[in-house]
Amino acid sequence: MRIAQVSAHTSPLAPLGGRETGGMNVYVLELSRELARLGYEVDIFTRLDGELPRVEQVAPNLRLVRIEAGPPTPIEKEEIVGHLPEFHRNMKRFAEEQPGGYDVIHSHYWQSGWAGTLLARELDLPHVVMFHTLGEVKNRARFGEQEPRLRIRHERTIARRATAIVTASSHERLLLERYYGADPAAMHTVPCGVDLDLFQPRDRSIARERLDLPAEAPVLLWVGRLEKLKGVEILVDAVAELERRDFTLLIVGGDERAASMRAELEAQAAATGISANVRFEGAVSHDVLPWYYSAADVCVVPSYYESFGLVAVEAMACGTPVVASRVGGLVSTVIDGVTGYLIPWRCPGPFAEKLEVLLGNPELRANFQPGRPTLSRALPLEHRRASHRRCIRRRAGAAHARPRDTGRRGRLREGSLGSRHPRALTVTPPGVGAGHELDGSPELDAPPGEVETTTAADLAGLQAVRNDMKQRGGTALRRPGTVSAAPGSAVPFRSAGGRDLNGLGHERRSAGCRIPAAGT
Repeated sequence: MRIAQVSAHTSPLAPLGGRETGGMNVYVLELSRELARLGYEVDIFTRLDGELPRVEQVAPNLRLVRIEAGPPTPIEKEEIVGHLPEFHRNMKRFAEEQPGGYDVIHSHYWQSGWAGTLLARELDLPHVVMFHTLGEVKNRARFGEQEPRLRIRHERTIARRATAIVTASSHERLLLERYYGADPAAMHTVPCGVDLDLFQPRDRSIARERLDLPAEAPVLLWVGRLEKLKGVEILVDAVAELERRDFTLLIVGGDERAASMRAELEAQAAATGISANVRFEGAVSHDVLPWYYSAADVCVVPSYYESFGLVAVEAMACGTPVVASRVGGLVSTVIDGVTGYLIPWRCPGPFAEKLEVLLGNPELRANFQPGRPTLSRALPLEHRRASHRRCIRRRAGAAHARPRDTGRRGRLREGSLGSRHPRALTVTPPGVGAGHELDGSPELDAPPGEVETTTAADLAGLQAVRNDMKQRGGTALRRPGTVSAAPGSAVPFRSAGGRDLNGLGHERRSAGCRIPAAGT
């Protein structure tokens, strides 16, 4: 079987910790490596962004194919949207030149999903998609997020057209069904794995000496991309509330494009009097991360949303306790009270409280360190690899077995949508050939607002947001799914069905904290 992986906006070989590089890069590369080890031929398609080989042999059976689309330089992720038609055309040209072609297309993130949807239809192939993040969920998770309507509209279309959807957690699966109208029968939940050969506990004294850290003083760690959704500002304020002042906070991640956010965090640390305690490490290579996890007493993941939370898994594999937000996939990744703590409030106080507890109790931290055996049972890479492989093979076989013109998912007849696709809209902007429409939404480079359409899935998603707001109560902010509360007021955090998502069984005082949306 030959598999075409699509990662349009970021290369799996790019240095980690940059503005657009993180868990998804690791996921795509490691999944592709494992599939290649099993004998599958895998090509990863990504955008050319430098003076690099057009085709690079990464490993036996695994190639990275760099596709020309826009200037051959790094550009903002948002700008790539305008170059997706060119990316799709050149990717199709390359695919058609390959002897034997491909058997399945596996797209990652919505921009890749757009190109993958078109390519799968044109080459009559099954299309597997994994979104990694969802625009609707990001907008609901943090006030101030501004993911465009165009992204959300296309995500809905891609979800409806996909042969199969891979989700990293049951929570992501629920959100896709609730807000995007995705077919539950097409979704497969395969939690991300962790390489236990790489991520394992290392000698703490050696790790600290290697990183020039104090031998005994507390070390706190944050790892990821420097962006607002990761909640780093919450962590800076939280450590500023700690009674002790002998700690070191390591912030790992961020490249030159994140300079403005780093400057904000540095100013925040200075304003709270902890500049001397905070070290910005920048981006580090993946194989160096285990030294950071092993050197730290606690790894903190204060994100507003995480579809899975790979950093938490890597930290636990290295025997490091995790204090994380109770959001998204982190709920099923971190075992509250066993491998760390889950914090249901997006404000510094609760994080500071748990950090004080862990830093003041070495015995408790030691009890939390058996997270690695837990992961060995729950998240072995080989098992996740096999699950993903079964999903791809099952869907690919089913797609090839059925007639090509049935009008079913991913195989629509021209001009016919069927009951699950209520409307089709054809828009042909410059540079895009006829028939390259995505049903129910305009082409990516059509002027926003020039063409509008509303589908049944759009209406269902909007209605779900409204229903959540009505049943949760509270005051709606400008963005659906956010509830505001006056400092000190008692606000229950419950789902649309009334379930206590905090798992506390009683109301908590907000103390000025942001109350997370139930749908995140």
